Amino acid sequence: MSKTTLLQPLKRASGDIASVTVRKPDVGSLRGLKLTDILQMDVTALSRLLPRITEPALLPDEVAALDPADFLGLSAAVVGFFATAEMVATAEADLLRH
Repeated sequence: MSKTTLLQPLKRASGDIASVTVRKPDVGSLRGLKLTDILQMDVTALSRLLPRITEPALLPDEVAALDPADFLGLSAAVVGFFATAEMVATAEADLLRH
């Protein structure tokens, strides 16, 4: 799971949403989507996926109304779930080298 604090909280009648937790998608959550679209951070694919894997569950209209920076943060959390331990280690080593 990955928790993201929103730069622009979402307004709901029950109270503003200031942070969103993204859970690792299971195969059922990915139904009807192409993994390549998700990994390429395709807006349409991620807009369909995020309501399935967020807590509180974001509505499609709320995803569409997200600040672009918040959408990017949530999307990066999703893509991060697809990285293997080896990929993460390589990326961290590259960062330390620079």
